[in-house]
Amino acid sequence: MSLQIKPFSFKKMPVETRFEVLRFCAAILIALALTLVIILLVSKEPGRAIHSLFLGPLSSPRRFANVIELAVTLTFAGLAVSVMFSANQFNMGAEGSFYASAAVAAIAAIVLPLPPVLLPVVAIILGAAAGAIVCVTPAVLKGKWGASELVSSLMLNYAFFYIAKYFIFAKLRDPSAGSLASFPVPAAAKLMNIVRGTRIHAGLFIVIAAVILTTVFIRRTVWGYALIQTGRSPKFAAYSGINTQAVLYYSQIIGGALAGTGGAVEMLGLYDRFTWQSLPGYGFDGIIVSILAKNKPQFVPIAAFLLAYLRIGADRMSTSSDVTSEMISIIQGIIIMLVAAQAFMAGRRQKMLLKEVAANA
Repeated sequence: MSLQIKPFSFKKMPVETRFEVLRFCAAILIALALTLVIILLVSKEPGRAIHSLFLGPLSSPRRFANVIELAVTLTFAGLAVSVMFSANQFNMGAEGSFYASAAVAAIAAIVLPLPPVLLPVVAIILGAAAGAIVCVTPAVLKGKWGASELVSSLMLNYAFFYIAKYFIFAKLRDPSAGSLASFPVPAAAKLMNIVRGTRIHAGLFIVIAAVILTTVFIRRTVWGYALIQTGRSPKFAAYSGINTQAVLYYSQIIGGALAGTGGAVEMLGLYDRFTWQSLPGYGFDGIIVSILAKNKPQFVPIAAFLLAYLRIGADRMSTSSDVTSEMISIIQGIIIMLVAAQAFMAGRRQKMLLKEVAANA
């Protein structure tokens, strides 16, 4: 019995998926075209700036590795936000989750006397638990007292930030370090490097597993179905028998755990000490990734890789030309505006739907 693999066909994809892919590609092309125009207007050496922006990440293995490293973190952030947003909960706690989980993972790695194989696993689990606590707190406030999860999560980000910062710098600060930093993270707790000459670590395998599990959870389980239906229409979901209160809680717990895993992986994979003096910004980057991926976990890695590639390219452009790295903000803004705009390419969507109906008839 031979295994037959069906070739991929874009035309056989659902019409809505094809439209979203076309609209996403169109948004990127328009944003890049406008970026080229701006560079031509403001730069004295536009050729070098454009070359550095688009080909800079490919100029050396180390720079491309930087893209992968950043994409791993952005994928965790995008997954976390996509799960919470799919339940129609605009929880911004992923930002605080990243910081708190990284701090908890560093504390666990420094304090716990565990063997090398077990120590990073326990540290990541504790980091994920810390991330879940940060994100579920606004959900509890909303479920019990009707507090806005948007407002409470933004405020609580700073509360958890200062709590975590106090414990790690007041209790585990290394006085011999030349700056504000924790004691060194033991080598036994570090994630294994998997590509020599780069900082690509075993967190790459963890994020791949996270993408697969999150996609299966959302698309193939009863809990994922309840989450999606609650996000689309809470009243209809409640009327059909779905426990929307439970969905509110477990969607934020899962999202927070994903963000927490990302923070712990970032800490144990890339840093020797905890030195974060401010919120890292990854939670807000996750919102960008989630919007680009339309809250679909299977598309999050693609959006994360695109954003990471553009950012590394922008950094290369700022160091090799007279165009600053803030140019990436223009690209991000245009892409998000076009992807989020419902009217963008609405006529094309209508034609594709009519053609599909006619073909099926």
